[in-house]
Amino acid sequence: MKNQFVNYYNISTNINKIKKNENMKTKAAVLRERGKSIPYFKSKPLSIEELDLDPPHSGEVLVEIKAAGLCHSDLVAINGERAKPIPMVIGHEACGVVCELGADVKGFEIGDHVVPVYVASCGFCEMCQEGRPALCKPATIANTAGTFFDGTTRLHNSGERIFHHSGVAAFSEYAVIPQNAIVKIDPEIPFDVAALFGCAVVTGAGSVVNTANVSPGDSVAIIGLGGVGLNALLASIASGAGLVIAIDPKEKKLEIATKFGVHKTFNSNIENCVEEIHDYTGGGVDFSFETAGVPNALDLAYKITRRGGTTIVAGMPGPESSITLSHLSIAAEERTIKGSYMGSCVPSRDIPRYINLYKNGKLPIDKLLGEKVRLEGLNDAFDRLDSGESLRQILIF
Repeated sequence: MKNQFVNYYNISTNINKIKKNENMKTKAAVLRERGKSIPYFKSKPLSIEELDLDPPHSGEVLVEIKAAGLCHSDLVAINGERAKPIPMVIGHEACGVVCELGADVKGFEIGDHVVPVYVASCGFCEMCQEGRPALCKPATIANTAGTFFDGTTRLHNSGERIFHHSGVAAFSEYAVIPQNAIVKIDPEIPFDVAALFGCAVVTGAGSVVNTANVSPGDSVAIIGLGGVGLNALLASIASGAGLVIAIDPKEKKLEIATKFGVHKTFNSNIENCVEEIHDYTGGGVDFSFETAGVPNALDLAYKITRRGGTTIVAGMPGPESSITLSHLSIAAEERTIKGSYMGSCVPSRDIPRYINLYKNGKLPIDKLLGEKVRLEGLNDAFDRLDSGESLRQILIF
């Protein structure tokens, strides 16, 4: 059983080639212009460049990135739906190996396998003190600016400043990351699987386990079957939900959900989708999860939530997206609408828990893996992601 989880990618960390406190070179995918036309394999929004990478400062580590997932949050940076500072190395869902420690780093050693998280919580703000590190205000400000807490970056190109996507900048051979934004993991977990825990798993599974606290017997609907939605689906099944419904406009995604054990699927493009779900469930579900990041998905999620039920919003659209809800139904039906960012997770607590569920066969996220790509193939890979047809694509170094 142990060999089932042995890493099958060669661990090539060149620790002896890294000279402490000296800049090094890293090959990375750089976004220099937002909103380029599709197909991306022609317009090439991502350029592959050799960048200068500063050594880790105090409290930071240098990580050799081994694998990185392609997420919808990367796509909206490329298409301009959520404007990011440019030029930027994008990518935020990854895993890697620690190969250098900055001063004052505690709890990590060279050679540790780690998963970065895209909120480098400060530990001191009001949200962190309340046990809600995903809502850390200083981290939110830094992520918006594409910098670290002190307003600086570690990436440069001939003196030109290069920004970091969500404090991680994962589409790079190496990344400098704050120690409070990495979680040590079991080194036997394959790199392509381990990468998913940094975003898709914590966001999808966390929305079910933490935000909604789904209990055995609850009825659940998942709207949007991308990486986050499929993880929410798996977590709902693992939590013992009595009824799990999967909803998506793509028949291929619905077929995948059926293989994972959902009780019923619905194509959201059919004209009477809401009525059919109400008929099937007898008035709606206890919990509906919107994971697509588009307004019509949230509208559907709200409409299929039963009286007294809860609609969880985990998708991340652009800032201009909005929907109209019935003020009366919220009050008269005691409806709850609840946001879920990063699965309301505490990374150091939740990622090891989800990894144990994976190892025990309760959270088979390896079944969500799609194509493996290289840096030079990223533009083509984002065409596939934009089409909505692919499973979780993984960038392999």
